[in-house]
Amino acid sequence: MHMKKVYLILILIFPLKFFAQYTYIPDANFEQALINEGYDMYLDGYVETFSIDTITELYVNNKDINSLSGIEDFIALESLFCYENNLTSLDLSNNSNLFEVTCSNNNLESIDLRNGNNTGLWYFMSMNNPFLNCIDVDDIAWCEYNFAVDTWTSFSNECNPSSIHNIYTKKKLIKITDVNG
Repeated sequence: MHMKKVYLILILIFPLKFFAQYTYIPDANFEQALINEGYDMYLDGYVETFSIDTITELYVNNKDINSLSGIEDFIALESLFCYENNLTSLDLSNNSNLFEVTCSNNNLESIDLRNGNNTGLWYFMSMNNPFLNCIDVDDIAWCEYNFAVDTWTSFSNECNPSSIHNIYTKKKLIKITDVNG
């Protein structure tokens, strides 16, 4: 009985913040954008998960962001606008409520959209990502018909971006021939 009182006192003395769940946000520019929007208070690499897991719209355009790591805990996210950054990968596999995504004008090499709800993603644009050769999706036919991507970008259930990228970078001109031979 005495031990229960000690636990009760400890719970009352220490703020509940010590028991909160945190999401790791390694990119300082991404975290600063979250601070600017009022979702975080300190630039420390972490954000309280309860402050982001109900966000439905996120506008982080042109913020010099290299990574959106941590986006997986934005579980209610419906609209993501992250164009004109320095992103090289984008994992949206845990964001099954997405309705619209614009991630154009980055340096994306991989996107994972295998979230079980590609047909719920009404608008998707990833134009002007020169190294984005393949996007991981659940429903290839749906994405080919509805998503706006560069002509060299394809869809698959299992992309391997590093090997695809290497294929295209080893081309060289052998010979130039006109119509007369």
